[in-house]
Amino acid sequence: MALLAAGCSAPEASSSPPDQALSWTPCHEGLQCATLAVPLDYDRPDGEKIEIAVAKLPATGDRIGSLLINPGGPGGSGIEYVRDSPVSDKLRQRFDLVGFDPRGVGESTPLRCLSEPEVESYLSLDMTPDTPEEEAAMVAGAKKFAAGCQKNAGSLLAHVGTADAARDMDVLREALGDEKLTYLGKSYGTYLGAVYAQLFPDRVRALVLDGAIDPRISALELNEVQAKGFEVAMRAFVADCFTTDDCPFSSRTVEGALDEISRLLQRADLLPLRNQTDSRVINDTWAAFGVITPLYDRGSWEILRGALREAFAGDGTQLLRMADVLLGRRIDGSWTNQTEANKAVNCVDHAYPAEVADYESAAKEAAEVAPRFGQFVMWDSLACAYWPSRSAEADLKINAAGAAPILVVGTTRDPATPYEWAEALASELESGVLLSYDGDGHTAYQTGSTCVDGAVDGYLTDLVVPEEGTRC
Repeated sequence: MALLAAGCSAPEASSSPPDQALSWTPCHEGLQCATLAVPLDYDRPDGEKIEIAVAKLPATGDRIGSLLINPGGPGGSGIEYVRDSPVSDKLRQRFDLVGFDPRGVGESTPLRCLSEPEVESYLSLDMTPDTPEEEAAMVAGAKKFAAGCQKNAGSLLAHVGTADAARDMDVLREALGDEKLTYLGKSYGTYLGAVYAQLFPDRVRALVLDGAIDPRISALELNEVQAKGFEVAMRAFVADCFTTDDCPFSSRTVEGALDEISRLLQRADLLPLRNQTDSRVINDTWAAFGVITPLYDRGSWEILRGALREAFAGDGTQLLRMADVLLGRRIDGSWTNQTEANKAVNCVDHAYPAEVADYESAAKEAAEVAPRFGQFVMWDSLACAYWPSRSAEADLKINAAGAAPILVVGTTRDPATPYEWAEALASELESGVLLSYDGDGHTAYQTGSTCVDGAVDGYLTDLVVPEEGTRC
């Protein structure tokens, strides 16, 4: 697939109708909601339209404008995110906090590939296949996922990529009445923000990209580096565990404790853990999802200690509950479309290899540097090998030439978006400035660092850019 050249020119004007206005109605306990109409295909702006669901928490003080937010994913709901009001009181005073469900996600025109039982079946596959039979099952499941999207998602599937989501964000900016975009994106939201800056550099007021993704490396390289990030975070968790009174490891060395986790996952592969909530079989895939999830938030490490204690005794119920949080399963057992949207956006956005042999070799290499999570993370992408469509802007080259200063925030022991990605993105953006946080967990803003919070708030409100090299 051909890639767009770096520095390609931005469209002269937004594709939104100039008189499109948002009609706000009360919703979600204190929010205001509206629906935005955008083109399904921006090459045909007068053709079929889809809906983008938007929610707003109005500013409480002297308003600067709108602050658009995205929690990541891809597949995360911006409407659910804005309900949590994930910003400081200072930002709440100065900005209307605006969240939106990106195209294909949640309350926007949704993308559906599989039935809910089929989603559970896919997530129950052994994603560390070590026999020909397990690999054949993984291949069959990946093909079924891709075929389900091709059959059920319709024309939206080819237009669910990040470049089109960024164009939607520009339509929303215009409909909100903001001359330029003020934005806070976390995790995948950093990629969405960076793509916006590439397409519309002259419309950037201030972008905070927290927990960055490096757009320059290949899809499988992203997987391997992320797996290494999970390993780094796991080591930090174990070291911290030894300082607590409820650490579940019998070993008193980091390497010994990591071996205990490896053996737990290996045992779950052979003999599933007990499940006291429903009929799902807790194999090593569900257990791995459950271990990874609490690594995103240092505040959840206590929960992970308890979940591991139970798992070492053969009960995986708590790990399964953690996995459900990550994957979008609700308490009532129903599913959001987060898993499907996540897969669809990633597969459309990136040029994944088409041969199983590439995933086999990549999984082996990843296991060398990330023995607990390398294979798991790599095989989870196999559905992209069979994806029916790619974006013409897959693996878009990004430098955002001409944009105002963009603040990139990186956490040194971030499990999901390793610090090196923040360094890379800040260097790739022509106006990128790196703010480093020496800490744990996924993303840095509003996680307890007054240094990070002050720098981000000052930048978004007063456009005060931290000095290059600032470390919190």
